Amino acid sequence: MEVYLVQHAEAKSEEEDPERGLTDKGFNDMEKAAAFLKASGVKAAEAFHSGKKRALQTAEVLSRRLKCSASQKDGLSPMDDPNIWRERVEGAQGNLMLVGHMPHLGRLSALLLAGDSDKSIIDFRMGSVVCLRRKEAGWAVAWMITPEIVR
Repeated sequence: MEVYLVQHAEAKSEEEDPERGLTDKGFNDMEKAAAFLKASGVKAAEAFHSGKKRALQTAEVLSRRLKCSASQKDGLSPMDDPNIWRERVEGAQGNLMLVGHMPHLGRLSALLLAGDSDKSIIDFRMGSVVCLRRKEAGWAVAWMITPEIVR
């Protein structure tokens, strides 16, 4: 089983867009990342995202390219408790894609990988995708892409 942790792509400033939708660069970065993921054979049944516009738009780009559905789920906002999704991930059977924000994604990945949400394990970037793979003894980082890599 794999879990894909996706930090939303570049968003507009609050002054430019109070809802903080994606910038043109953010859309472009995500389109390239999604095309790369599709070509690499990444599969997920659904892309779960927070209720924030930038996460929704990121998930929509991914779901369109990867031919999966996208839906809003609780527990993926920036300051949410990472234990919510640790429990859900541990109980899941198929691949999951979670589109969210920092510091939540950083805390969730540290919790899964090291058992401590306060550790700094992965250096997420806007538009990055981190693949965690379940092993017999826990989780391991399988790979990571950033917009700079897939240009």
